[in-house]
Amino acid sequence: MALLHSCSPFLHTSVCLSVLSRQKHCQPPVWAVGGQTKTCVLVCKAGGGVKFDTQKESEGEDGGFGEDGFSSRSGFVGRGEGKEFDRDPEFAEIMGACLDDPQKARSKMEERLRKKRNKILHTKSGSGEPMRVVFNDFSFSNSYIWFEFYNTPLEQDVSLISDTVRSWHIIGRLGGCNSMNMQLSQSPLDKRPSYDPIQGANVTPTTFYNIGDLEIQDNLGRVWVDIGTKEPLILDVLINALTQISSDFVGIKKVVFGGTEFEHWKENLTSEEAGYTVHKI
Repeated sequence: MALLHSCSPFLHTSVCLSVLSRQKHCQPPVWAVGGQTKTCVLVCKAGGGVKFDTQKESEGEDGGFGEDGFSSRSGFVGRGEGKEFDRDPEFAEIMGACLDDPQKARSKMEERLRKKRNKILHTKSGSGEPMRVVFNDFSFSNSYIWFEFYNTPLEQDVSLISDTVRSWHIIGRLGGCNSMNMQLSQSPLDKRPSYDPIQGANVTPTTFYNIGDLEIQDNLGRVWVDIGTKEPLILDVLINALTQISSDFVGIKKVVFGGTEFEHWKENLTSEEAGYTVHKI
């Protein structure tokens, strides 16, 4: 029985191995054959026996991973690791170059970002100007909310506004915008939040009674609302949502709460050919 040191400079095939001593920071045995540098990797299976594997590192070949989870270049890597790289060979190449040539890996990553920036970064299509909010004789029970866009909104823009107003109405109709029950927002931030269900059930309910459809004329829009309860929180929710939409998606120049008339709005304009459309809320 002989003990073979894992850092031995020479291996003799006639040696019978019973124990493989493993030490850290040791390189695999290397010898020259026919002018080419080769590396020998020993793989010891649980069932006994040792397998020799050689790799031509001087030719730059990629040894890959053997069935036992060993690599002739990086040692043991564990079963299954690295298989995700098969889905993205380009990323695997970048990761492989990190240790050998960090600058090259950085250049490849920058090139990858340039090629795929359209899938990663989305340019804002809204407006950098803050959206103006005006109140003009607004009544919670019977009023119009007017929208003035910087440009005539596209189909997807109108769809976004419609979905936002519809969601706002649903939340309001279900009593989700009740400022009389703000237990969590009014609780101290340095303590664990707690909620009293009895207090929440006994507050005066609020509900959104009714809403009309969204009407569009060129760059103007309006929707009729009957909120019923005088609840300022429900207006804050809508304003916050429209502010974000104006910034990121479609520029909204002004939102006016109340009033039966609005500049340039034509009551007798009812045909799509003239630029008038109705969108179901």
